[in-house]
Amino acid sequence: MSKTIVITGASRGIGFALTQLALQEGHRIYALSRNIQPLKKSERLYPYRIDLSEEQSLPIFAEQLQKEGIKIDALIHNAGMLLFKPFSETTTADFESIYRVNVFGLAALTRLLLPSIEPKGHIVSISSMGGLTSSAKFPGLAAYSSSKGAVSILTELLAEEYKETGPAFNALALGAVQTEMLAQAFPGFQAPVTAEEMATYILKFALEGQQFFNGKVLPVSATTP
Repeated sequence: MSKTIVITGASRGIGFALTQLALQEGHRIYALSRNIQPLKKSERLYPYRIDLSEEQSLPIFAEQLQKEGIKIDALIHNAGMLLFKPFSETTTADFESIYRVNVFGLAALTRLLLPSIEPKGHIVSISSMGGLTSSAKFPGLAAYSSSKGAVSILTELLAEEYKETGPAFNALALGAVQTEMLAQAFPGFQAPVTAEEMATYILKFALEGQQFFNGKVLPVSATTP
């Protein structure tokens, strides 16, 4: 059965693989990205140029969906910004730029799209193993990993707040996946999982996982990294 899915960060890496896989399975996709050049509009693919760090652009998209009566089955918060820099050199502005995308933009888009999300729908945020307590941590990722920790806690809080009405909220804390972002943080490292393989897992979870989970931050990791 065809579903309506919103995917952020859809132009590369896991987001692009998710978009292509969902199209192959017959779903309708609203693909959000700062760069929509790789995304070719079709009968079931609707690319939107959106920068999550610019919150003023988000209401336009949300209002259009409401105006058209579009109901969302799954919202996948895949977009993320990474900074690899020693903490001693990481400025307040650096932290703000990371949090503006990874946390504030995610929260704003969620809030704006909630009226369009089905009560039995699913909001899935892509977190990181680096954002979990008692997991391996790596130098140079203070801003990124702490922002993912915020996403994990936000997921638990929203699941509690909306547990009576829906939708469900879960997060997947990913380990190493072979993407451009991984190469930026760990040059030369080869992950055992491809973007396409992880996309297969995430899509299935986004469409079915709310039957079994709510308010959970689930590790999905073969290596870290």
